[in-house]
Order: sequence, then C-alpha cells, then structure tokens
Amino acid sequence: QLQLVESGGGLVQPGGSLRLSCAASDVTLKNYAIGWFRQAPEREREGVSCDSSRYQGTKYADSVAGRFTIWRDNAKNTVYLEMNSLKPEDTGVYYCARLASCVTNLRWSRASNVLSSWGQGTQVTVSS
Repeated sequence: QLQLVESGGGLVQPGGSLRLSCAASDVTLKNYAIGWFRQAPEREREGVSCDSSRYQGTKYADSVAGRFTIWRDNAKNTVYLEMNSLKPEDTGVYYCARLASCVTNLRWSRASNVLSSWGQGTQVTVSS
C-alpha cells in the first residue's frame, strides 16, 4: 500500500514558521488528493488541511485557517504545508496521506477516506 514520507518538522518558537514536505518516490502525487493530519500527545489524529488533485480545491481546519497553506510543486512531486504564526497548540506529529477526495460533503478526514498507510510523520514542537 502507498506510503508517503513526511519531513520538515522541528522546534520553533510561538509565532514562527515551518514548511513541511510530503513526498513519494514511486507515484505521481499530482494525480491524488492529499491530506495533512496531526496528532498531539494523548489526542486523536485530526485533519489539518487537504488539497484536491488538478486544482479542484482545498480545505482547512478552522484552527489553522489563515495561518497554514497547502500547496504542491508538481515538478518535485511534493506537497507542502506552509505553517505560519505557529502556536503551542500546533504541537504534534504531522502526517500526510493520499485521500479518496478532498472536496466532499462528508468529513474529508474520516478514516474511510484515507487510501495510504501512515508513515513515521514529522514532529512539530512549538515552544518558547
């Protein structure tokens, strides 16, 4: 089953920025809807943002709207999550995954919409 590779996490102060990357070596990501998820300690994994393939739309969790941006570099076969104005509550392990769909009437982050295995994720820690 497809597994994507996340990178770019780190320790950053509140108000800082990070860019996360989601890459794959054996598939063309521009053909797939991709979602970013995160899991904080002792909390369930939650959807952060998703992007449909072929410019059909994006979605953001209310908690990150206006601060995070999901975008693709098709030449590099990579999907990015640009995170600005980071807050301590953004701390967690961030994962990316292939989705069946992003722009949907149902909750896009539901388990049945995820079509790839979970990778190692990348740790984001926002702390002073």
